[in-house]
Amino acid sequence: MNKYIVVNQPETWTISSEHLKVISSKDYLTNPEYSTLKKARIFNLCKDYSYQSKGYYVSLLAEARGHLAIPTVKNIVDLGEPKLVKIVSEDFDDLLQQSLKNIKSQEFTLSIYFGQNVAAKYRELSAMFFRHFQIPFLRVKFNFTTKWNIKSIKAISESEIPAEHKESMLVFAEQYFAKKRYDTPRTSNFEYDLAILVQPDDVAPPSNPKALKKFIELGEKMGFYTEIITPKDLSRLSAFDALLIRQSTEVNNEAYAFARKAQQEDIATVDYPDAILKCCNKVYMAEALENAGIPTPKTIIVHKDNKDSVLGKTGLPVVLKSPDSTFSFGVKKAETEKEYFEVVNAMLKKSDLVIAQEFLPSDYDWRIGILDGKPFYACRYYMAKGHWQIYNWDADKKDDQDGNADCLPIEKVPEKILKNAIKSAKLMGKGLYGIDIKEVNSKALVIEINDNPNIDAGVEDEYYGDQVYLDILTAIKNRLENKI
Repeated sequence: MNKYIVVNQPETWTISSEHLKVISSKDYLTNPEYSTLKKARIFNLCKDYSYQSKGYYVSLLAEARGHLAIPTVKNIVDLGEPKLVKIVSEDFDDLLQQSLKNIKSQEFTLSIYFGQNVAAKYRELSAMFFRHFQIPFLRVKFNFTTKWNIKSIKAISESEIPAEHKESMLVFAEQYFAKKRYDTPRTSNFEYDLAILVQPDDVAPPSNPKALKKFIELGEKMGFYTEIITPKDLSRLSAFDALLIRQSTEVNNEAYAFARKAQQEDIATVDYPDAILKCCNKVYMAEALENAGIPTPKTIIVHKDNKDSVLGKTGLPVVLKSPDSTFSFGVKKAETEKEYFEVVNAMLKKSDLVIAQEFLPSDYDWRIGILDGKPFYACRYYMAKGHWQIYNWDADKKDDQDGNADCLPIEKVPEKILKNAIKSAKLMGKGLYGIDIKEVNSKALVIEINDNPNIDAGVEDEYYGDQVYLDILTAIKNRLENKI
């Protein structure tokens, strides 16, 4: 990828790097050579980012041209957003107080150059501000009342850097541009930068540590610089070419925010925000499956006006699902009429609509992995010990929380299972899906379409091994290279 530093006066810059070219903001904005340039990363070091200034337009046009800009226009706007400044202050208050505890004055100014300060003791604090705002030159002012508070955060120009800091700034700049991740040391030459989103405290993570390690190892062999990121790293996402979501997805959690930002900034992603929106809502799914004529267990969308007539159609026992239930959370089985009304009334207090589905016992559920319309793994998930679901979160022992699983070649999956899995995934568009199907009385009944399905080492990769990971990484590369 071509890398350019854009400044107002290139002649004042003495950065030496074979991988970088320093150009003027005027050239970048007006020279046709740069408007047609493909695969470029733009480091905008203009002296002014204010609205409609050259610095503002450099980031704006970079995004319009499909170039990766640091900072982005969103970063520039975020800098003037008091709410975001407040969030940073609150989220990192412990770091802020610890870093500034020995300062005796009532005010303090921190100058940050490419994520560093001339005083090593402020390294962690400086890096935190840079990760959040991605502005090369920052000046943060603090004042002390009962504790240290952020008074202001502003971008500064090179001309505002004190003379005694210039030499350090140039050292920081050369260190910064010699790195691949721009805050992580360069280890090798890679074609693309891939972020893998993981929630450290995920109750039901979609990939176990061994699987994440596989994604990293195989990703690097395929030309990806690969880094694990967490929900706190949303402001850093713009620096990556691609995003692989490996944390539980819900519309109101961080995964959707990451997918949405990736889509807005043309970052290749698995999976798309539309997939999260559709798959995380069981009401949408029920309607979509019915309208497409895909066989399912008897399913009814329950509301306050029809709840009394549901059991006449589903019978007992009946399975009740909150619209946004995932990994068996928010899924209940009612054995009696009394239990049904207790559960459904409780659910309707939280949601205007609930899903009721006839209960169809089985020893296992099929899970067919579909990637961009094609099956790429097949599993059978067996029910948890002494339970009616594959997950039993109330089990006393952790080993009893989920059932066993086996994996088999695609060609050994019954044709009707594959047919309905592929047809179901098409309802959601291209992406990564896990289709849950029960085989009952010779029928393949679709239970759920899952976005962001499990890819665990020792389970979903049991038959095809590394190919499962390579298929997903190849799909990401195809998105980057506009093949799909």
